[in-house]
Amino acid sequence: MTGSPQSLSETERRIVAAWAADCAEHVLPLFEAEAPDDDRARDAIDRARAFARGELTAAGEIRRRFVAGRSAASAHTPAGRAAARAAAQAAGVAHMGAHALGAAAYAATAVGLARPDAPDALGTEVRWQLERLTPEAAAALRTLPLLGVDTAGPLGPGLLTSGTLATVIRRIQAHLVQD
Repeated sequence: MTGSPQSLSETERRIVAAWAADCAEHVLPLFEAEAPDDDRARDAIDRARAFARGELTAAGEIRRRFVAGRSAASAHTPAGRAAARAAAQAAGVAHMGAHALGAAAYAATAVGLARPDAPDALGTEVRWQLERLTPEAAAALRTLPLLGVDTAGPLGPGLLTSGTLATVIRRIQAHLVQD
């Protein structure tokens, strides 16, 4: 584990990796409809699940964590790209647990972008995600710093701290505090 509170222990990362994979897999059809021959996003989700089951090491996955992110270039729409990035974030959980919140945020964003005619599509997706949080995963995510507080990881200054991604993460973190 690195020195960042965003890392989580390896046991906690394995627990939240399963939830992150669920979030990413739920929107994977948005990516696959646009890039049916690109299996990098699906592979990332499969690897996140294998990591969660203890079949892969964190060290091995750290080296591969950017592969799925590059698949976003195969998508033709913002929704497809966000779905690919959700898979990449799920794969990144092996490296740092806070990526689980990134996977959820990108997945909800993908749904919102895919359904601009449905004003609560994003909110419905976040509720779906929260319903799938196990008590163990919620407990692990609860230990993460709030978005924007700690600078040493994905929840620090950067992409996840603005726009829709930040809105989703704040909503999940608020739910975790209330729970």
